[in-house]
Amino acid sequence: MTRHLISQGSPFERDIGYSRAVVDGDTIYVSGTTGFNYATMEISADVAEQAEQCLRNIAWALTQAGASIADVVRVHYILPDADDFPACWPVLRAWFGDVRPAATMFAAGLADPRMKIEIEVTARCQQPG
Repeated sequence: MTRHLISQGSPFERDIGYSRAVVDGDTIYVSGTTGFNYATMEISADVAEQAEQCLRNIAWALTQAGASIADVVRVHYILPDADDFPACWPVLRAWFGDVRPAATMFAAGLADPRMKIEIEVTARCQQPG
């Protein structure tokens, strides 16, 4: 099995030097993903809308790797303001309510002050390769 890099084409990937996701064997590592719409480079000011866009971006990367949100086994949520986290719960429950991955929330600064949440996941490939 080979290592496969997945890029969403965001300027952050180019400028910082990382991949949106890396498939290594039967594991998919999706980088911390923010609420930017990478096609337009727009971001909502609303934390729940950012969470929704984060998960759309993550779902896209997982699809490129031959997987889906249902294959997520671990998720990390990073928010500059921990008090914003409950506003995201309905979005997170909609995406992960049946999947129920292991999860951790961190309060930490993010690279851009417009970013209110960043989400990183690890998933298992349904069919390694």
